[in-house]
Amino acid sequence: MTLTNKFIAELVFDANRLGLLDTYQMRRMLERAVATIRDLRETIGMPSGPGRDRVLDIHTLALSIENGWHSEEEVRDAFLRAAGMIRDLHIILSSKTEISFVESAE
Repeated sequence: MTLTNKFIAELVFDANRLGLLDTYQMRRMLERAVATIRDLRETIGMPSGPGRDRVLDIHTLALSIENGWHSEEEVRDAFLRAAGMIRDLHIILSSKTEISFVESAE
């Protein structure tokens, strides 16, 4: 099992036991997930583009967890969304799929 797969499993496991984690632990896990997603995106050559980015949503939620502004369900969804994004990016990286981006002519 790769480190990436272990981290995905850890995110899913923690999503299912949020009641046992304190807000600091939740924030740190989501911050690790955001850093991992950004690193994987950079590795495969996926640029940050304009518009809404789910990674930014996850990061914003992570930074505000300790304020108690989010329900347990919202935090759980962020953990699972991050795990899914990491899984998808890891599959792309492992398959050596080439990705190219074309700018629109607008």
